[in-house]
Amino acid sequence: MDPRLKTYIVEDNVTIRENLVGTLEELTCISAIGYAETEAEASRWLVDNAQEWELAIVDLFLKQGSGLGVLQACLSRRPDQKVVVLSNYATPDIRKRCAQFGVDAVFDKSNEIDGLIDFCIAQAAVLKAARN
Repeated sequence: MDPRLKTYIVEDNVTIRENLVGTLEELTCISAIGYAETEAEASRWLVDNAQEWELAIVDLFLKQGSGLGVLQACLSRRPDQKVVVLSNYATPDIRKRCAQFGVDAVFDKSNEIDGLIDFCIAQAAVLKAARN
C-alpha cells in the first residue's frame, strides 16, 4: 500500500499549484492525485472519487465558484479524510466560516506554509499508523 497521503488540490493559479505540489511532495509524504480550478469540477471529483483521496487542499477564490462550495461538498467525507484551506484571505471571519464546514485547518498562503507542511507530515503519520 502506498505510504504517501493521496492529496487533491483545488487551486486555480497554475504557478501556485505547481509550486505547492512540488514543495509538498518534496518535504512531506503527499502524492498529488489531481487538481481542479473550479468549484463544480472540484466538488464533482471529490464526491465521485470519495474512496480515492485522503487530503484535500482547497483555495477559497477559484476561477469559477468558491472554495466554500467545495467545503460544503466535503461535509459527508469519512472521518479519516482531511480538508484544509490554503488562502490569501485567512481572516478570523474566514477561519470561523471554514470551521462551520468542518475544515480541519486553515493556512494563510503568505505566512503559514510551514504549518501546512507540519499538518501533512502529521496526517501521513496518523494514516501510516492506522494502516499498520
